[in-house]
Amino acid sequence: MTKTRKIAILGLLTALCFGLSYIEFLLPLSRLGVPGIKPGLANLCVMAALYKFGLKEAAGINLIRIILSWMFFGSFTGLLYSLAGGALSLFAMAVLKKTGLFSTVGVSAAAGAAHNVGQLAVAAAITDASALWYYLPVLLSAGAVFGAVNGVILGVILERTGSKTKK
Repeated sequence: MTKTRKIAILGLLTALCFGLSYIEFLLPLSRLGVPGIKPGLANLCVMAALYKFGLKEAAGINLIRIILSWMFFGSFTGLLYSLAGGALSLFAMAVLKKTGLFSTVGVSAAAGAAHNVGQLAVAAAITDASALWYYLPVLLSAGAVFGAVNGVILGVILERTGSKTKK
């Protein structure tokens, strides 16, 4: 793959990632009494970059998406939640993918759960409310379920595009 093609694909993934973040922002899940629960659609792009290119590119897309989302429709605390969740999620993705023991479904499910742990850790630190940890089972379940669904979607995309994954 040429350098120009790689840059173009990474740019498209970054734009798609930001667009999916905006769609999630518009979803009314937090208004239904389930704060912090989102489908994690933007993680599809981060995982696609991880599988297609590697950790450095995936981290770049993740960081750009978090900063753009914060600038356009976030708050400072939202930035903190996103940074913690995004970092922990990416770490889980990278470690589990590297083992070669997990499919995209397992990697994504673990990443979704890790993202929610990161967010909850920031919320507990900001509010100094250890009682927030009682919400962990709900967040882990939601993260794992949405993550698994995203992993299935990514698996289909990688298979249908014939994308070779970077080890």
